[in-house]
Amino acid sequence: MAAKVALSPFVQWAASGGRPAFVVPLPACKPATFAPASSLRQNVPLLSVRLLNASPHPTPAYQTTLAAGMDVRAWLPDSPVTLGPLQRELIGTGLRVELPAGYEMQVRPRSGLAYKQGLTVLNSPGTIDADYRGEIKVLLVNLSNEAATIHDGDRIAQLVVARHETVTWEAATELSATVRGEGGYGSTGRG
Repeated sequence: MAAKVALSPFVQWAASGGRPAFVVPLPACKPATFAPASSLRQNVPLLSVRLLNASPHPTPAYQTTLAAGMDVRAWLPDSPVTLGPLQRELIGTGLRVELPAGYEMQVRPRSGLAYKQGLTVLNSPGTIDADYRGEIKVLLVNLSNEAATIHDGDRIAQLVVARHETVTWEAATELSATVRGEGGYGSTGRG
C-alpha cells in the first residue's frame, strides 16, 4: 500500500489545473513524450513539471529504475563543439521548464563523462530556479589534457528536481556553541 504524501497548497492548486495569473509567451515546440514509469517507481510520489522541448531529442529520462537524475542531451543543430583542455562552453539543450514553487532543478555532471573524457559541469550543481523560463544550458568544462568533442544528441549532464526551503534571516549577536566550533577545511583530520 502506497504511503500518503502531504502536498503543499501550491502543489494541490497546480494539480487541480490552476494556472498562474500571468503567462510568459514561449516559442511553439513539439509536445513532450514520456516513457511509462516502471513498476518499481509506482510507490514513488510523482511531481508534474511542464516541459517545452524545441530539440529533436527525447525528453530527459531516467536511465535506471530508481535513478535520481535524468540524462539531458546536447542540442547542437549547427555543428559539434570541441573543447580543448581547460576550455569551457555553454551547451544548449532546447529545453525549457516550469517548475512548481518550492522546487529547483539541479544540473549535475554525468559520472561516466567525467571519468572517461574529463568533462564536467563547471558550476556544479547548476540551479534552475522555479521562475526561470529560458533555455536550459549546461556549462561544460574539459579538465583533461586532450580535446573532447560534444555532438548533437550526446548525453551531457543529469537533471535532478529537488525541493528546497525558503529562509528568512534572523539577526543575531552570537551563535550557539558546538564541539566543532569554527573548525573549517581539514579541521576533522585525515583518513
